[in-house]
Amino acid sequence: MKCAVFTDGNFITEQVLEDDGDARIKALLDQYKPDKSILSSVINHNPGLEEVLSSATRFHKLGHQSKLPVTTPVGKPETIGADRLALVVAAVTAFPGKNNLVIGLGSAVTYNYVNKYKEFVGGGISPGMEMRLKSLNTFTAKLPLVKADWNFPLAGYDTRTNILSGVILGMAKEIEGIIEAYEEKYDNFNVLLSGGDATYFSRHLKKKIFTDPYLIYKGLYAISEFNQ
Repeated sequence: MKCAVFTDGNFITEQVLEDDGDARIKALLDQYKPDKSILSSVINHNPGLEEVLSSATRFHKLGHQSKLPVTTPVGKPETIGADRLALVVAAVTAFPGKNNLVIGLGSAVTYNYVNKYKEFVGGGISPGMEMRLKSLNTFTAKLPLVKADWNFPLAGYDTRTNILSGVILGMAKEIEGIIEAYEEKYDNFNVLLSGGDATYFSRHLKKKIFTDPYLIYKGLYAISEFNQ
C-alpha cells in the first residue's frame, strides 16, 4: 500500500503505508490537506477508507466505470486491473499521438499496449520478481527464500547467486523477448518501464527504454483530473 502527493500537476512525494486504517489516512489528510483524491485498489482495503477520503476531498475510486482518455479492450472491462489502466493513461498523457508499450514491474509483470489512437489493445501478465523468488522456496524441498539483490554474477557460484541470476536475468531476457515480439507485430512504439524495481531492471536491458518508477501515480493523477 502506497500513496503519492501531487501539487499543480507535479509529483512531490511517495509514502509506503503501514496500514490503511482510518487513523493513518486521516493523518495523511491532515498533513497534506489535498483538494482531491483517487483510490486504485486491487486488494480488500479498509471499508472505511473511501468514506474518510470522501469526507475530506473530492474523491474518485478508479474502476471500470471511470471515465478514461483511452478505450479498453472488448470483453470484460471490469476485469482489467486498475494499475494497468493507470499505466496506459500515463503513457498517452506523456506521449500523445504515439504507440506505447508500458511494462509494469510489481507483484506481477504486466505488458500493456496502447496505440496512437488511444486504444488500449491489451497485453500480458507474468509473475513478478518477489513472486518468482518465493515460488522457488515454496514449491521445492530445499531451495531457500532469497532476498532480492542486484549484485550477482551471470554464472552463480552458490545457491543464492544461482537463484538471483536465474530470476533477475531471466526476467530481463523475458522483457527483451516480449519487446521484440511486439516489434515484429507493431511499428514504431515507445517502451515505458515502471514500478519500484524499474531502475534496476533497466540496467540489464539492451533496449532504449523510458524508465519512470512513478508512472502509475502520474496515470492516477491524470485519471483524477479527467473525472473531476
